[in-house]
Amino acid sequence: MSSFVTHRNDSSVSVDDTSSKDGVTYYKISVRVGSVYWNVSHRYNDFAELHEKLVSNHGVAKELLPPKKVIRNKTPKFVEQRREGLNDYLKNVYNYLRLSMPYDFAHFLDFHLYDIFFLLQDLAKTLYLEGDKLLENSSSHVFSPLELHAISERLKMACPPTEKVDQMYDFSHVLDFCSHLKSLNIEGSYEKLGTSNIIPNNLQFDMSPFKSLLELKILGVPMACIQSVGTLRDTLMSLSVLIASVVSLNEFLLVDILHKDQDSIAETEKWKKLSVINFASNNITQVNWAIKLVPRLQHLSLSSNKLTELCDISCLHELRVLNLSMNKFGACENWHAKIGNIVKIDLSQNQVETLQGFSRLYSLESLDLSCNLITDVEEVQHICKLPCLEYLWLTANPVASSIDYRVKVIEQFNNRMTELCLDNEKASEKELDKARVLQALRIVKEGKTPSFLENNNTSHSFNRS
Repeated sequence: MSSFVTHRNDSSVSVDDTSSKDGVTYYKISVRVGSVYWNVSHRYNDFAELHEKLVSNHGVAKELLPPKKVIRNKTPKFVEQRREGLNDYLKNVYNYLRLSMPYDFAHFLDFHLYDIFFLLQDLAKTLYLEGDKLLENSSSHVFSPLELHAISERLKMACPPTEKVDQMYDFSHVLDFCSHLKSLNIEGSYEKLGTSNIIPNNLQFDMSPFKSLLELKILGVPMACIQSVGTLRDTLMSLSVLIASVVSLNEFLLVDILHKDQDSIAETEKWKKLSVINFASNNITQVNWAIKLVPRLQHLSLSSNKLTELCDISCLHELRVLNLSMNKFGACENWHAKIGNIVKIDLSQNQVETLQGFSRLYSLESLDLSCNLITDVEEVQHICKLPCLEYLWLTANPVASSIDYRVKVIEQFNNRMTELCLDNEKASEKELDKARVLQALRIVKEGKTPSFLENNNTSHSFNRS
């Protein structure tokens, strides 16, 4: 990102080319500040309007700008002459105003889009005028890596020796807004920014200005960009890191820790209030010990990763919701020893073939196994006695295409068959009647009494006429 304050003497402008659109001639200005460059196009009238302001407010000589010509002002020869004249004009003005770089001139050259100091001036103005309203808004505020990088770099600088501007452009408005912000979205990109050579996801930024953040969503930003998350450990309650090519949770949870080994982790490095984590659409292959840094975790989503097995996360005593959809799970053995008092599991779009591993999850209320490889309806026997299970999804499994699939599943829940919601739909009376018949046939074969006849308190009276 451009830093004109530090590269003032290593910068240049030039009018290098022209283009025409709808009969209007545009002059292409190339701007370079250190290793950063971009271009901006303006009509002659734009130059004239800028020149009036610079003459009035900044002592630029009036005769510097090439004069306007009404007749034959679109001939190639004239356009080239004007380009050369505007090039000389711009270079002279740039050298004259290099030390002060007034606001109007900086905007004309698009410094507010690509340069740290001038971008922050615009951001400060916006937050001065609208900051309170934005903080009261319940929706998240979006910052780009470019803006966050600018804030981080500005914190390292002394007050830049540029032209004094109105108080509303003061950097303190940005810091005040950041320190009070509750919900933040950061959206990255690998595309070059505008006409520049700046790639947002190559810029590092510091999270320390955010003192009150409760929710953070990071979309498409590599973890190498992020620094100093320490201030978030005491406040953050919800964290989402999506489409960021993350391979391990500790890439963010320990991003500012030099020695990332279990034995050296201190109590101060735990995330004290973090209860929701979403690392969907990444490249995670296993959940490692770093999960212990989030002792109050209640909702964990690792959807669309590369997980094949679940490690022991029983230390997360408050974990209730686990989303592992769109991974590569096959066998789910002894999950009761790995999870604890889980309430909801989403394992849709995996490769699960048997339900045996869920047989002792006694707190489980909802189990989504849609789009897996379950073929035998008798697999339901492993979960039909779970006392709290009310919601079950088996749709798009091979078993779901078998004859009377729903009835055969419902029947196995015995006296709880009316409570079960299978594939987002409770059993109809017709399905219940069929299920009771199947249950009766099954139990008679076993020499037992059908459950719907057990403890039946309904009395029947027969009146004689």
